[in-house]
Formats: sequence, C-alpha cells, structure tokens
Amino acid sequence: MGLIEKTATEIVGLLARREVTTGDLLDALEARVARVEPAVNALPTLCFERARAWRAADGVLHGLPVAIKDLSAVAGVRTTYGSTVFADHVPETSDHVVERVEAAGGVVYAKTNTPEFGAGAQTFNAVFGPTRNPWNTALTPAGSSGGSAVALKTGTAWLAQGSDLGGSLRNPASFCGVAGLRPSVGRVPFGPAPDPWNNLSVEGPMARTVEDLGLFLDALSGADAREPLALDAPPRPFRAWAASPTLPKRVAFSPDLGGITPVDPEVAALCEAAALRFEKLGVTVERASPDFSGAHACFQTLRALGFATAHRETLATHREALKPDVVWNIEKGLKLTGEDVAAALAARGAIMGRARAFFETYDLLLCPATIVPPFPVEERYVTSCDGVTFETYVDWLAIVYAVTLTGHPALSLPCGFTARGLPVGLQMVGRWHGEGPLLAHAAALEADLGLDHRPIDPRS
Repeated sequence: MGLIEKTATEIVGLLARREVTTGDLLDALEARVARVEPAVNALPTLCFERARAWRAADGVLHGLPVAIKDLSAVAGVRTTYGSTVFADHVPETSDHVVERVEAAGGVVYAKTNTPEFGAGAQTFNAVFGPTRNPWNTALTPAGSSGGSAVALKTGTAWLAQGSDLGGSLRNPASFCGVAGLRPSVGRVPFGPAPDPWNNLSVEGPMARTVEDLGLFLDALSGADAREPLALDAPPRPFRAWAASPTLPKRVAFSPDLGGITPVDPEVAALCEAAALRFEKLGVTVERASPDFSGAHACFQTLRALGFATAHRETLATHREALKPDVVWNIEKGLKLTGEDVAAALAARGAIMGRARAFFETYDLLLCPATIVPPFPVEERYVTSCDGVTFETYVDWLAIVYAVTLTGHPALSLPCGFTARGLPVGLQMVGRWHGEGPLLAHAAALEADLGLDHRPIDPRS
C-alpha cells in the first residue's frame, strides 16, 4: 500500500522534510478510494479538485489531507447532514472545526458518511445509503462517525474528524479497530451552533494510532473567540504526551459501569483482559465505578432538548422527510417541561460531582467502548443484549453516554478481537481536562497490546 500504510505522524514528517507533496498524497488517496470505496461507502462526497487547488496553511499538519464528517459544513462542498432535506445543500462558509483544520495545514478532500443529523449509532441515511464495516461488509461500523472510522481502517484517510454526543466517536472506533477521542467540552471548536452553550456534544479526532490522535488534537484544539466555552491550547502539545507513554498509578475497571447496562460477555472479557495488562506492568487495577444513578433519564432528557433546539424548525417544515428516530427525539424535546429539564440538570451535576470525587483516587476508568460486537448492517440499532431488551434506539449506548455526562475526556482504544475476528474497543476515561495524561496512558497500553494499526482491504 506504500504511503497508505504509513501513520499520519509519519506522513507529516515526510511533508515537513519535503519528501512528498500534498499532491502525491491526494493521488495515493484517490487511487485507494477507487479500489475500496465501492465495498464500504465511507466517503460519499469527494472534493479532490478543491483539495488540489487549496493552498495549505503553515501548521502542524503541513498539508496533510483530512476527511471531514458530513455533519460539518465545508465551504463550497456538498454537505447533507445525512438528510434528504439538505441533499443538495452547498454551504458558502465552513464550520469552525473545518476552519481550524485548514488553519493547521489540513487539506479537505472528502466528506464521511453519517446517519441523519447524527442520530443513531448506525451509519445509514436516505441520501447515500449504509456504510459497511471493513472487517465484514455485512456488518455496520456503528456511528455516527462511521464513515470516518471506516475511511481510516480502509486506508482512504490518515486522519478523520468526528463528533460525539452519545458515543459517536467511540462506538465506530471500537467497531472498526481504530482510535477515537472524545475531548473535553471546549477543547475543539464546534460552532456555529443554535446553542453555543451546549456542553454535551463535541468535535474530536479519529486516527489509527494514539500518537496520530495527539497530532490531530493539536491541530484541532485552541480557543475561539466566537465560542463561549472554548479552552486555550495547553503549553505541552498533545502529540508530545502521546509520544511519551507513561503508566498510571491506579486504574479502575468496570465491565458495566456499576450495573447500568448489560454487556456481551465476550466483549466484557476482552476488555477486562486488556485492563489487566496494566496490572502486569505494575499498575494497581481495581474493580470500581463512579455512581451513575440517574444517568438514563438525565441523558435522554438533555439529548431530546438538544434535538428540539437544533431541529424544531426542520420538523415543522419537513416532517415527512425525517426518519422516525429523529422525529421522536425532536418531539420528545418539545414536550419537555421545566421540571423535566431542571431534574436532568440537577442529576447531571450530581453525576459530575461523583465522577470528579472518583478521580481523586483513580487515574483512569476503564470499561468497554461498546456493549456488543458489530451487528448486521440491516439492523437500525441494538434491540437487546445479554437477555435485556431496550425500549428506545438510544438505550444500548449507556456505557458511552453515561461518560458523556461527566464531561471527562474519553478514548476508545482497539484492545482485541472476538472469536469471529471482529474488533473490540476499550473505553479509557481520564481526569477533568486531562487529555494529555490520557493519551500518554493509552499509548503505554497500545504499545503493550501490540495490535496492527495498518489499514485493511474490505472483507465480505
């Protein structure tokens, strides 16, 4: 595969030394896309002509091509949000995260597939159809950043941007065997947004390795005067943290976050085995979890409120064009009372407080990033697990959305394979605003696990 097999960090080094050009990389990507894309449908919108005409800015990416999720607007490029309502939409301006990528020397060449408005952890929509898992194209890559994860694993991207509300970065990273980081709120610009005070949904990096995550987070992070929650970039680059693996002192492992969700036994066993690798390296590993009481109702309420805020006008004008899950979520938000919202905010505050107290004892919280292995692409969502039936299309995501409520950074790291050869991800949760140490600890475990990060050809 040549250039395609190299990590983003290696490619940036080649660019910095002028051993390759952005044009060389675009040529390699275009050839790879032609070869694998028909089997997986990860990059439904390509803009190679724009990319070749783009003059890359000076920055940490040095002209590296980057794929952008189709929930983020790119000026002059078809941006559908996975919805037929916006099937022909071509924005005049880019979202803040895209501006940040380009200011850091990134070159946008493709949009990655996503479900409608990012709703549902399964990547399909009525505009482009389903995206398929490269480990078995009969299965889903999860979502909503499924196209980004698949592009990384099939070698049609070195770096891919994603977003995460209820696991939309972490789930597809787990299902596809790549790395995804949900950063702290404000770490990466996410506007323009109808609610600039939104503190649940974030933009974040996806990559094949932990060091590549650090590189991309450096490109994405930093204050933005247009966003009230924006954080300044820290003095030490995230790539430096990721390139300097360090062991934590004490970590907690929980297969189910204290019993808030069922988990497939094989997934739980693989994640526990990965967690116990730390123990063999001299780290104290204990079974423990923060108290996530109230997480289910809290997240459902706040998620619904967000959908109503962002999409109530679209529901009023294009109800018939929206998928049932989106309609349900918006209507749920519109029916909320002041008491509902107040109770959810109070519950979240309590969860955050208990989590912060928990991390006074532990450096990391480890648990599965998903509760099941990849499932058939025809299934809209997981309806049951280990004998438990779920009521809504969101319920199977508790192991990630509970962590969302804490505000702590969380990373999905490939940790092994099921008996059927399907990847499983370990969710690693760090301390408040602690992306740097989280990356360093993840790099240490990544090195010990020794899994192959190189891209694969799609397998039927």
